[in-house]
Amino acid sequence: MPSSPLPTGVDAGSFSAALAAFRSALGESGVLDTDQDRRTYIDPYAFGDGLDHESSAILAPAEVAEVQEVVRIANRFGVALWPVSRGKNYGYGSAAPVRRGDVILDLSRMNRVLDVDVQQANCLLEPGVSFFDLFDHLWADNIPLWMSVPGNSWGSVVGNALDRGIGYTPLGDNCEAICGLEVVLPDGELVRTGMAATGQGVTWRNYKYGYGPGWDQMFMQSNLGIVTKAGLWLQPEPEMTAAVEIAFPNFDDAGWAIDILCDLRRRDIIQHNIVFGSPVRAASVLTQRAEWYTGEGALPEEAERAMMERFGLGWWNAKISFYGPEFLVEGSMRLLRDLFEARLGKPLDFKTWHKGQPYEGSARGVPSTVGLQSVNWFGGRGGHLSFAPVMPQDGARVLAYAKRVKDIYREVGQDYYATFTIGRRHINNVSLILYDRDSPASTGRADTLFRRLVTEAAREGFAEYRGHIDYMDTIAATYDFNDHALLKLNNKVKAALDPGNIIAPGRNGIGGRA
Repeated sequence: MPSSPLPTGVDAGSFSAALAAFRSALGESGVLDTDQDRRTYIDPYAFGDGLDHESSAILAPAEVAEVQEVVRIANRFGVALWPVSRGKNYGYGSAAPVRRGDVILDLSRMNRVLDVDVQQANCLLEPGVSFFDLFDHLWADNIPLWMSVPGNSWGSVVGNALDRGIGYTPLGDNCEAICGLEVVLPDGELVRTGMAATGQGVTWRNYKYGYGPGWDQMFMQSNLGIVTKAGLWLQPEPEMTAAVEIAFPNFDDAGWAIDILCDLRRRDIIQHNIVFGSPVRAASVLTQRAEWYTGEGALPEEAERAMMERFGLGWWNAKISFYGPEFLVEGSMRLLRDLFEARLGKPLDFKTWHKGQPYEGSARGVPSTVGLQSVNWFGGRGGHLSFAPVMPQDGARVLAYAKRVKDIYREVGQDYYATFTIGRRHINNVSLILYDRDSPASTGRADTLFRRLVTEAAREGFAEYRGHIDYMDTIAATYDFNDHALLKLNNKVKAALDPGNIIAPGRNGIGGRA
């Protein structure tokens, strides 16, 4: 491949003219097009060198008006843009575009916390605001509001929500916490959704739906516009929290335990997304594989048991937290004890916190990047991707599916890393796939495993909710009702709003790759 790719359908002369126009709009510092610049934005977890998703340049606007002008210039020259909020979407392609040569539009300079309304428990953010930025803002001003935090917090609050990422505290379905968006459309027009569309936007962050169709969802996981501001709900600081880690000793415990936890989640007794994970989930963050096994093939069961013994884990492990007034938290703790202590044969060890005590002892969401340590599982240059199909809340079905998937991992020669993340009415089976980027055998196993998991899930009627850039078309194809009617609808809307296919061609299978 050439060292400097061109955008699809754009010749060298036209692209040179486009770059000059972008520089005029953004200044020299807003256009990055050296070899080093382009390499910096390659997916750090890519199979091989990642050049099959290399961009031709990176644009870095700092204001909404600059985003609008960039979009107008892109339309004039036929240059496709790949918008990212901060480009930290690790495990899904990071900042890299689906198509080689598309220009990355990096919004990380737009990183202002524009407003926090303490009484109404919401905030207004630009897309470059990271989880650390928002946490620091709330902490520095002693604002009694808490935020949802995902496992890896390097990324954008808004970007994570737009890709339907999750956290593990109340309001942890991050896309559901969004309330009103400001969006640059594919022709450069600026629109606001919901109550933000009124002249003053006084109730922008209070009511999601506005008048007529609600368009917020249209801009989530889509390529129909570029979000430049988002309203977001926050959690008022509770009076008390309590947290407990529960270890379930046997693989088959998944069946009954998931049924109980799902019932508590459906009734909002447990107010957050619940992680229900296997031993490798913890061990991959704290250790490397060679400490447990150096042979060929998947980890043997004795290695998994050794992890459980060293770290005090069960075969499945869940962390449960409660938030609210003391009487509610205490009542929830009693209920959990009644449901689990007799079955497990030991007491649950809760860690409690009361308002005014140091936050370190609370169940508050605190940004962290510790989870990224898992990519060092094999040593060297590691990476991960995941397949996370949406499943019904049915313990017996989950257990049967887990057994089949564990067998597939073993057949491929991959270490079984599974998390069942329990939402309000669904479960995501996050099947993480760890690999060594410098080993063709390891990356080959990862690719084989991913494709087999797609097939197995589709056979059950399950499908992924979020996609890596290498597999977006593959995942979109599993939504096949009535000859892929949903994909056809998405493409009709795309063609109407973005006839030049300027915004993120191929994102989630929409807009095509040609």
